[in-house]
Amino acid sequence: MTQSVEQIVAAEWALFGKVRNIGGEAHCQQDQKTFFIMRSSQLAAWSPAMRDSYYGDLLDASLEGRSLLSEKYAYMMAHTHPAEYEALKSALPPHEAEKDRLIDGICAAHVMWQEELAARYPRLTGQGRPIRRTSDSAAVTSFETYLWGELQTYSRQTLEHYAAYVAQLQRENQSLGARILENMTAQYGYPSLAAAESALAAH
Repeated sequence: MTQSVEQIVAAEWALFGKVRNIGGEAHCQQDQKTFFIMRSSQLAAWSPAMRDSYYGDLLDASLEGRSLLSEKYAYMMAHTHPAEYEALKSALPPHEAEKDRLIDGICAAHVMWQEELAARYPRLTGQGRPIRRTSDSAAVTSFETYLWGELQTYSRQTLEHYAAYVAQLQRENQSLGARILENMTAQYGYPSLAAAESALAAH
């Protein structure tokens, strides 16, 4: 049975509020509306197989007493807070070389898509994170590192579904990054990416 976007986001939100950050609770942990928009925009752009597999990952982790959202932020610290990450990494699931290969390919595709979007819609994309990992610091997490951290939490099965979907879109000359951004801007009331860009330019 295909899991709904709303069901998955609800499961994530329940976990998100329990994530413990270095500086204490983040403001975004109280902003359910924005969390729903961001996460549903991404999940709605996925294939049904990806959503089903990822929901299974969430359930499997919960049965083991783990939170994929907490692990996601821990993985990001490998690039933003390396000393703290060294103290945490032994509690994270064992490293898998095959997962790294899949993750590297997915990240490379997304970075390319983001850079294409930035060239076409600079004001719209400028509202978000810097794209590449070279911009990481203790205060800034790039799009690439954020995605990399999240992908680290997925099972190999989910990553295989993800990589297959990315390959399909590339063959069709389609952009998953654009689909996600279109979903997001639609939830803010814009009929297209161009309309959102124009509205930002007017301000």
